[in-house]
Amino acid sequence: MTELSEQEVFRRQNLQAIKDMGINPYPAQEFPVNAYSTDIVAEFNDEDETKREVIIAGRMMSRRIMGKASFIELKDSKGRIQVYITRDDICPDENKDMYNVVFKKLLDLGDFIGIKGFVFRTQTGQISVHAQEITLLSKSLRPLPIVKYKDGVAYDAFEDPELRYRQRYVDLIVNEGVKETFEKRTKVIKTMRKVLDEAGYTEVETPILQSIAGGASARPFITHHNSLDIDLYMRIATELYLKRLIVGGFEGVYEIGKNFRNEGMDRNHNPEFTCMELYVQYKDYNWMMSFTEHLLETICIAVNGKPESEVNGKVISFKAPFRRLPILDAIKEKTGYDLTDMNEDEIRDVAKKYGVEVEASMGKGKLIDEIFGETCEGTFIQPTFITDYPVEMSPLTKMHRSKPGLTERFELMVNGKEVANAYSELNDPIDQEERFKEQMRLADKGDDEAMIIDQDFLRALQYGMPPTSGIGIGIDRLVMLMTGQTQIQEVLFFPQMKPRKVVVEEES
Repeated sequence: MTELSEQEVFRRQNLQAIKDMGINPYPAQEFPVNAYSTDIVAEFNDEDETKREVIIAGRMMSRRIMGKASFIELKDSKGRIQVYITRDDICPDENKDMYNVVFKKLLDLGDFIGIKGFVFRTQTGQISVHAQEITLLSKSLRPLPIVKYKDGVAYDAFEDPELRYRQRYVDLIVNEGVKETFEKRTKVIKTMRKVLDEAGYTEVETPILQSIAGGASARPFITHHNSLDIDLYMRIATELYLKRLIVGGFEGVYEIGKNFRNEGMDRNHNPEFTCMELYVQYKDYNWMMSFTEHLLETICIAVNGKPESEVNGKVISFKAPFRRLPILDAIKEKTGYDLTDMNEDEIRDVAKKYGVEVEASMGKGKLIDEIFGETCEGTFIQPTFITDYPVEMSPLTKMHRSKPGLTERFELMVNGKEVANAYSELNDPIDQEERFKEQMRLADKGDDEAMIIDQDFLRALQYGMPPTSGIGIGIDRLVMLMTGQTQIQEVLFFPQMKPRKVVVEEES
């Protein structure tokens, strides 16, 4: 069992002393908060003759005791405010218990307290709350890593990234700006949902546990259903189920939810991630490009107040229109090689020249994808639609209407990373079945990301699916762009972390 630190022992002693006074340190009661720190400051008016009475609550983050008076800093859900406390105000009668709690330091930094009082401005000009009643709402038993400064040096800063991600609750308490990032994440999703709803599209939910991992090329997580005694996959995409709903007669459907891919973790990847997928009937990928421009520009303005966002010193503009560039043209532009009429062996040779680890399982499309990733992807900083992918890379995409061997697909690149993937959806069931069979041939060659044939999805297409365009947008990467973050862990409350080894000592 972990030994308690000196501070933890001291706090438990304070806890017991408070209990011995007959004060419940964890009361079961509503505390009727009617004001917040930032609002109190913003709404204060020196000319008001009547003192504004307020009820506030939050964590005690600092304390200065000066004789019979004390100043504390209270942190609530919106910000911080100073509270002025005197012995006579909080203990007007013979009962001096609360005086002992406050002035004999039985309250610890991090404790939740409630304050009833009035707003005033101190002699130094700081807007504060003059406490008339204090209520202990919750006792903190662990000390917070509150930063202290001495000779310009910060001590006890909670800055280690791994510790911050493992203990996000502490990160949110002590590090300014962290909560703001997640509030912006919420605004990104709210704005996205508003745009989609106003366009008339229906938000839906589809299964997370699936009998076939379809809709993307990715390695799935596998779990077991005990009652049915079958293996199931955690979904890697929502695509095939959403298209079934288009077959069923919905004009447009979208889902914002978690996908799961059993792949590597780095600053741009987490094994579970949030994605928005949208499918709209009677549209194509050209329309989807224009809609995406409108959607992202609207989100950026809602989050940042302008259509630009700054990431790592780079100003990224989401002002429409975005550049549109075919993938083979992009590769030719960056390498000088035109892969258009090359066969698989020739493309394999080009890949080797650029250091791509070529495997026998890689087909023509996979090789082109790897060459693009190695030579091009990281160079597109401003939003750019990379279009017209080879058919081998796009098993769910309609063939290009005028470019043989290519498909009507685009990926949106921003700040060197893919943010969205979209198609003119393949709705020919015979062609779709052949594409699935080609994926199975790649699987036989060792491609563990190749798609499995989904017979029920083929059956749905055989009933007829109207011309449709679809898109998937990675919410986590989009939030990174809108908030200026360079690591996906900064925009996930609880990113996946490698477990720490815990050493358990046996009792002697």
